[in-house]
Amino acid sequence: MTEGPASEGLVLEARRESWPIRGSFRIARGSKERAEVVVVTARRGTPGSDTAGRSSDAVGRGEAVPYVRYGESVDGVIAAIRGLDVRGLDRRSLGERLPPGAARAAVDCALLELEAREAGKNAWEVLGVPPPRPVATMRTISVDSPEEVGRAALALAADLPEGPLKLKLAGDALDLDRVAAVRRAAPSAWLLVDPNEAWTVDRLRRDGPALAALGVSMIEQPVPAAADDGLRGLTIPGLTIVADEAVHTRADLDRCADRYGAINVKIDKAGGVTEALALCREARERGLGVMVGCMVCTSLAIAPAFLLTGEAEVFDLDGALLLEEDRPGGGIVRGGLLGPPTLWG
Repeated sequence: MTEGPASEGLVLEARRESWPIRGSFRIARGSKERAEVVVVTARRGTPGSDTAGRSSDAVGRGEAVPYVRYGESVDGVIAAIRGLDVRGLDRRSLGERLPPGAARAAVDCALLELEAREAGKNAWEVLGVPPPRPVATMRTISVDSPEEVGRAALALAADLPEGPLKLKLAGDALDLDRVAAVRRAAPSAWLLVDPNEAWTVDRLRRDGPALAALGVSMIEQPVPAAADDGLRGLTIPGLTIVADEAVHTRADLDRCADRYGAINVKIDKAGGVTEALALCREARERGLGVMVGCMVCTSLAIAPAFLLTGEAEVFDLDGALLLEEDRPGGGIVRGGLLGPPTLWG
């Protein structure tokens, strides 16, 4: 726990939670059976009163997923939050005290909800963005055999024939077979594939046209972020290359501008809604497409992402749908659209 002086009264608490995934979630880098998340609560003083003795039970909450790919761990994120100096802390100064990533993301979301509740407003009103609306989110199919990913696509297409679907690729010789199996099972689906950095530029040049011929609209982070110079000027008709691991904050947009056609904005990478919203807007000003994504998480992390939906064209917000069970008030799919979670903001 971190607590400011009596004049400030801000208290942050951080804890670990573990949520079982339905089956398993497998990408090119490995698989997992549980979503390990960090939950932060923010309040003023003790419940029931503020520093002036007035009634104040407002609490803000945030959730983020530490990601090993970015050098994060649950213990490290919690330690960073517990070591945070909260004197004079608000969302505007948070970026000066924590780097982008899961720790800052969870605190930023908690401070935003606290700010909204103390003001008697909704979080979207505080940010000055349109109210959250239902969106057609991608449904993710994990890495598996061509036969299994085809079966998964068939089941998803039964509810929503036109998708959108997101297929994880492994970087092996079966990737095109996986895509072809999904296309046979879901012939009308809008399709994005995601190798999670497992391809090379040479493979993208070779197999990219085949993906486009199979009706794939986007390929997300095909090559390692640190080795994407070969993407400069590369175009594959009909196929948009999307940055994910290569873009975290606005500081990454200069190097992304001539390598990618769109970016995947995730609150966990950006360090909260505050930076993520600014990232969406600057990317659009630069002519880049914007996709709002998420980690495998509960709807406590998905709800803040809905504040970004007015700035994006593509949505990958099915993280909580991959769990065995979500929090009460989580997003519900109706008519192919994911409704905004009601548990936050």
